[in-house]
Amino acid sequence: MTSNDCPCGSGLSYSACCRPLHLGAPAPTAEALMRSRYSAFALGLEAYLLSSWHPSTRPARLELDDATVWRRLQIVDTVAGGPGEQTGVVEFRASFRDADGATGLLHERSRFAREAGRWTYVDGDMLSD
Repeated sequence: MTSNDCPCGSGLSYSACCRPLHLGAPAPTAEALMRSRYSAFALGLEAYLLSSWHPSTRPARLELDDATVWRRLQIVDTVAGGPGEQTGVVEFRASFRDADGATGLLHERSRFAREAGRWTYVDGDMLSD
């Protein structure tokens, strides 16, 4: 991955992938929103993460750990969540390295819904490998 590659691993440049969403463009699909949220975690974009959260489940604030390095996103499965749909599910695995250098894996099956015409993250179930 080069410094211009999008953190979400799509193979596109950041400016052609997640950056437009981070700047306010609506995500066309639930998976695109999932990818943009992963990139936002990788880049420390707390305001974007909160704004892309469904109002019914949005926390008041987030405390992102600057020492966590998000290394790779793998989309495992998607159910619905297309341009004309109102709900969707995206299962993903996100690998990371913490401040102590230990590696970890976050495996979640996330639910998404359209709110005022925009995809939002509702919640998710943590899965174990």
